[in-house]
Amino acid sequence: MNRGIIHTIVGCLGIVFLGLFPKEAMTQELAYTGDPDISLRRAMVLASDGRRDQARDTLNTILHQYPDYTDVKSLIAKTYSWDGDYEEARKHFNRITSEERKNKEVWVAAIRNEIYALNRNTALGLANKALLYLPEDKEIDSIRASIIDAWIDPSTSSDAVTSREEELKKLTNSVTIFSSADIFDVVFDPMYYSGLELQFGTAYGKIIPRVNYSNRFKIDGIQYELDLYPQFSKSVYAYLNYGYSDSEIYPEHRVGGDVYVNLPKGIEASLGARFLSFTDSDVSIFTGSAGFYKGNYYFSLRPYITPRKNSTMGISGVLTARKYLKDANNYIGMTAGMGFMPEFRQFLANTTLVAETMLFVESQQLMAEYQFSFGSNPSLYRAHLGLTRQEFVFAAGNYFWAISAGLRYQVRF
Repeated sequence: MNRGIIHTIVGCLGIVFLGLFPKEAMTQELAYTGDPDISLRRAMVLASDGRRDQARDTLNTILHQYPDYTDVKSLIAKTYSWDGDYEEARKHFNRITSEERKNKEVWVAAIRNEIYALNRNTALGLANKALLYLPEDKEIDSIRASIIDAWIDPSTSSDAVTSREEELKKLTNSVTIFSSADIFDVVFDPMYYSGLELQFGTAYGKIIPRVNYSNRFKIDGIQYELDLYPQFSKSVYAYLNYGYSDSEIYPEHRVGGDVYVNLPKGIEASLGARFLSFTDSDVSIFTGSAGFYKGNYYFSLRPYITPRKNSTMGISGVLTARKYLKDANNYIGMTAGMGFMPEFRQFLANTTLVAETMLFVESQQLMAEYQFSFGSNPSLYRAHLGLTRQEFVFAAGNYFWAISAGLRYQVRF
């Protein structure tokens, strides 16, 4: 590997770190001026991802400026319940229900908090009290009946009592398997990809080891990767990646990193780099991103800048749009890209693996994806379908087409 290039990348990231932290420290001293709805959505994503402390920091910041924002107060209470701190959750729920006695969502969450705490007497009492203010509510009446049924025969307890909606928020670890295939209109045989990924949630961020397998050009190859997502504050985190392979269809070494900052008005920005080391060449790629949350929608633009040896550079990029559905884990999305992305694959020119040359061929990609879950099941499913138009490395100006399809299955625990 070219150690000088790696030192340069690490040095750049270090400069970004030093520049960010003082700014963060000053920002925390200022009054909250952001969009409370966008900040609430961000806190929901943090809470769903297991980062409840950061979520509560964001929510409490909102409350300083908007003390009557009930959805914010309710989410704070729910995060304590998901963490198993039922007593603290009870205090927050009681404050809300004493002021807003016809808020069904808060009553339901408060009752379930007592169910999870195995305080069925208290849960039944809350259900009875809620029905005084919401006498026609079928959901609360069903929960009340389920509590009574569970006393008579625990095996008859319905999903309203044993529901794991909140329990799922506690699941920060997971095992994932994935598989996909590319089918081409000319020249190339189908290419296959699969892998196994583990995810461990910690107080400092996520740790994700991964094994990738590919069969391309009738060659089998394996790559080992490690992703880290260290969290430095409620608005600053990073992505770090290292990959290794002794197969000719993967880079020997892959190093990457980004620093992300959450800015006011639902904006998220990052700055980073990638380094690919092949058998006979090394490639440095500089990147960044600008993301924007608006209600249930998320948009992101990520460019890639690759310097060439002749003092010019290759420029590519990808635009992502998502619509979140019932929560942060369920969404539909579309990705459009132009040029080479280092997260994608390498191809062959004749019988020789193309490394650096591949970064500069003309290419366009379009991909749709759908991630979903079923009720209280801890599993997540993701399907994608994509179309690629790419220039032949050995025949400039001529193109081939490829259709990509794949599935991803994740079990959280």
